[in-house]
Amino acid sequence: MMEGYQRYTAFRADTPEPGVLRLTLNRPDRLNTLDRAGHGEIAEVWKQVHADDRVRAVLLNAEGRAFSAGGDFSLVQELIDDFEARVRMWHEARDLVQNIIDCEKPIVSAIQGPAVGAGLVTALLADISVASKTARIVDGHTRLGVAAGDHAAIIWPLLCGIAKAKYHLLLCEPMTGEEAERMGLVNRLAEPGEALAEAISLAQRNVIEVDRAWRRHAVLTRDEVIDHLNEIIVAPVTRTIRGLTTEVPGRRLSGSRKVYQRISPRINGTDPIPQLPKPSVRPHRRTHRGSAAQPGKQMHLSREAGRST
Repeated sequence: MMEGYQRYTAFRADTPEPGVLRLTLNRPDRLNTLDRAGHGEIAEVWKQVHADDRVRAVLLNAEGRAFSAGGDFSLVQELIDDFEARVRMWHEARDLVQNIIDCEKPIVSAIQGPAVGAGLVTALLADISVASKTARIVDGHTRLGVAAGDHAAIIWPLLCGIAKAKYHLLLCEPMTGEEAERMGLVNRLAEPGEALAEAISLAQRNVIEVDRAWRRHAVLTRDEVIDHLNEIIVAPVTRTIRGLTTEVPGRRLSGSRKVYQRISPRINGTDPIPQLPKPSVRPHRRTHRGSAAQPGKQMHLSREAGRST
């Protein structure tokens, strides 16, 4: 089963149980951060998994004390400096979400320690997610000066509700595994050090019980995510790509640069980032029935003056 998966560098592939493909993020000395190649690989591998008839379930986990700390500093610096890199990153982020949704194999994730960035995307888009009590989940998009427009704006409101989603996404507020399970962001909670064992057990159960009907159920379950994606993807992702790809001579993305320099981001008039144009909204006109003295006359309320026109 490992033929074809050995070319990936961001994770190691093996089979802990028959029919179970385990993908293990394997840069523990760097908190399993993703470099340029790794970010592309974690988006690409799901197409291969979907087409591999030998795989009946997928287990995603990580080595060391962190699940994934997001992109490494070399990747962040490239995004700051290179317009084309920002465009490439946006396409990869979109492909990551779409490829996981399109994959018909059941996916189980085991989350321990910090979980950020593309690693967090895969963990939360899994069909079953198991988080350790010591897990620390945070979406850091707004800290970089861009909208949370990959998976978070799509899936978080469906999982934990719009109020909690806005609070944690707008403020980059971290949560523990216990908080994530209580809010419904993850499926199961495990004691420290036991998330992987429980995830393997759940993946094995999927292998035993999976059939065409189960796969159809998985596809139907993800249809709700797809419908939600189609409804809102234009707004947040368009804003994200505008923020990431707008060229401003002599300037850089303020949030990204300051995170890289370990400085609290501060966006103001003296340190600008590309500003998004305000959406064009057609003026709304209310039509009311005419008064008794003038039946049939239509009165239009002016939004500016509040008078009939």
